[in-house]
Amino acid sequence: MANDATIRDILCRRVWDSRGRPTVEAELVLADGARGRAIAPAGASRGKREAIELRDHDAAFGGQGVSKALAAIRDEIRPALLGLRADDQAIIDARVIELDGTPQKARLGGNALIAVSMAAAHAAATSAGLPLWRYLAQGKPVQLPMPMVQLFGGGAHAGNRIDLQDFLVIPLGAHSFDEAMAMVAEVYRAGGALMSELGLLAGVADEGGWWPAFSSNEEALDRAVQAIERAKFRPGVDVGIAIDVAASQFYDNGRYRLATDREELSTEALVDRLAEWCGRYPIVSIEDPVAEDDDEGMRLITARVGDRVQIIGDDYLVTSAARVNAAAATGACNAALIKPNQVGTLTETRAAFDAARAVNWKTVISARSGESEDVTIVHLAVGWQADQLKVGSFARSERMAKWNEGIRIEEALGAQTQFAGRRAVGGLRKL
Repeated sequence: MANDATIRDILCRRVWDSRGRPTVEAELVLADGARGRAIAPAGASRGKREAIELRDHDAAFGGQGVSKALAAIRDEIRPALLGLRADDQAIIDARVIELDGTPQKARLGGNALIAVSMAAAHAAATSAGLPLWRYLAQGKPVQLPMPMVQLFGGGAHAGNRIDLQDFLVIPLGAHSFDEAMAMVAEVYRAGGALMSELGLLAGVADEGGWWPAFSSNEEALDRAVQAIERAKFRPGVDVGIAIDVAASQFYDNGRYRLATDREELSTEALVDRLAEWCGRYPIVSIEDPVAEDDDEGMRLITARVGDRVQIIGDDYLVTSAARVNAAAATGACNAALIKPNQVGTLTETRAAFDAARAVNWKTVISARSGESEDVTIVHLAVGWQADQLKVGSFARSERMAKWNEGIRIEEALGAQTQFAGRRAVGGLRKL
């Protein structure tokens, strides 16, 4: 039967992520023969309030097996969803949320839920004869997001060689997604060559960025500026710098312990340090500048530099509409990182996205450090008109699969293409 989006079967399997760890793939089969599949990613740096992955915690694969999550799909989720329509995303997600019955999806597993939720969207799009980005847009205009791309990895992504987790570049001067990719390619290549010449290259980090042998966190900023200049771009004009501090990773008992710098800072001192860097370097975005429970610190940094720098909540917001609204009410953050697996379903992901838009925040759709060839988030970013897209660096095929998908979508749009451009980065409009 043509265009019958009724769910006829749900399959699942163990596949492998970019770290060689097991993860979950779900595949929905519809009555009209349409299929959709999706793979759950996994984070290394995780907020304590985000959806919990269901892992086996036994001897196999270092305890990272997913047989329990697969059993949850086969034994509970599949029977509960058979006969529903894949294009009833809200109903599907509400059913699995109710079935799980825990605040953080701990019983059935956030990894099981998000794989099924995203697979449903893919299946519905296929049934409708549309690419996922166009299906999600529901007839509304779409745009290609501004890329945010890791240059140097740190923190949990690079063996804590430096404390801050990511040093990224944003190609502010690009006029198309394709041009943005070309600009990033030049900066990435220049950064690697520079580090190799200086004896500072230790390899490639989890998300494809260069693994640094820097002597301080600030040195990463110096080398990023040098890489931009070496690529023949103007720092802060053509290419800006973004930092993912991931401060919860080095926060302990009210203090921030920077092992690389051999320093211990208070919230106020850390905010002072970041604000001082914003005055000396072309920093246009800071993610999780303080720990996930440091409400006063988040308000302080937003008040201090939020008029000229994008302040993103990641672990602080955990893709939660309620936390976005609470933060906005107190003046904390001015942008939200949106990670589908952080909350567990696409319906909840969209709610957090819409909440951020409603308070005039910028939105950044993001991948995780443990990724796969799955390109769902690119379609979300385009179909929902996200401002920015963050999928890691400009290396490793699980990252490049996503950047390349953006290029294909831009080509498919042709003359209708809209690129978010520099206006998509929070704070810049006030410079």
